[in-house]
Amino acid sequence: MVKTIELVGGVVRMLDQTRLPREVVYVECRDYQKVARGIRELWIRGAPAIGIAASMGIAVGAQAIKTGSFDEFMKGLEPVFQTLLATRPTAVNIQWAVERTRKLLAERKGEPIDSLKDFLLEEAQRVLDGDIQINRAIGRHGAQFIKDGDTIITHCNAGSLATGGYGTATGPMRAAVEDGKKIHVYADETRPVLQGCRLTAWELMEDGIPVTLITDNTAGAILRKGEISLAIVGTDRTVANGDVANKIGTYSLAVLCRENNVPFYVAAPLSSIDFSIPSGDLIPIEERGPEEVTHVFGCHIAPEGVKVRNIAFDVTPAKYVTGIITEKGVFRPEDIHRLNEPGADLEAIMMKAKG
Repeated sequence: MVKTIELVGGVVRMLDQTRLPREVVYVECRDYQKVARGIRELWIRGAPAIGIAASMGIAVGAQAIKTGSFDEFMKGLEPVFQTLLATRPTAVNIQWAVERTRKLLAERKGEPIDSLKDFLLEEAQRVLDGDIQINRAIGRHGAQFIKDGDTIITHCNAGSLATGGYGTATGPMRAAVEDGKKIHVYADETRPVLQGCRLTAWELMEDGIPVTLITDNTAGAILRKGEISLAIVGTDRTVANGDVANKIGTYSLAVLCRENNVPFYVAAPLSSIDFSIPSGDLIPIEERGPEEVTHVFGCHIAPEGVKVRNIAFDVTPAKYVTGIITEKGVFRPEDIHRLNEPGADLEAIMMKAKG
């Protein structure tokens, strides 16, 4: 698996995914502003990966703060937090990274500032390492729903490139292959940035997992022919009622799956579940610049001056989701809020594969 992001000697190295699959290029980010630029300009993308990038950006930004006072140190971190939070509003993982940092630093208020700076670097590495283990757990839990010979459809990229490694949506696929199951994956191209075409197809081919690339509007025809066994996608934010925000086109795929009696699963690490929001109607949805739609690899393909609406994400209502795959197990969307209840018996509400 290709390495998406790493922290080496206080420098963040991230794979510039805008250049894939034609080039494999790593960008060095020596300050938090460049990390924020990398998130904003999609050098790195995918909710878990940008959460990792945010943790690393905070750690790098902290190194430049010159003070011996904890209060001044926290004041100096505020522009770092706000810059990172402003990059991608839909993915909750940046907010998770910021809130986690605030909490951890408050618990260490009496420590020397230099120790806190070292701690943030170490913590960023722990977030990366922990994400890979979380993805492997998602893989183990999700693989039980994949049978030998299954054909899986996925949308956008929720693979190793969107995470610290192994992947969320691709986690169950990888785990199924490791269990000796033969599978085939259909990858939607995912307009307008073509993450499925450029990233998902590429990384599955690199790992030797059979994959077929299709245009987004081919999914319905293939589902109607009965060629798909199940769908697995990722999520940028899942909320308390089980509604799911993911790359634009996910809702359409979910509706098509329901119409054709195909199970639709969402791979969601707990860090991407926002229990503070009761409904998907309240999720902030990012809209991006028109050039992503009017241009392909720098080539202008649309009429000059045409109006463009470039909505980056949509919300899939919980009723279309068969199950949500987390590192703690697989749950029905209507039960996902119970993961936030102290002392909840998760084993009792966990979904089990049938047959």
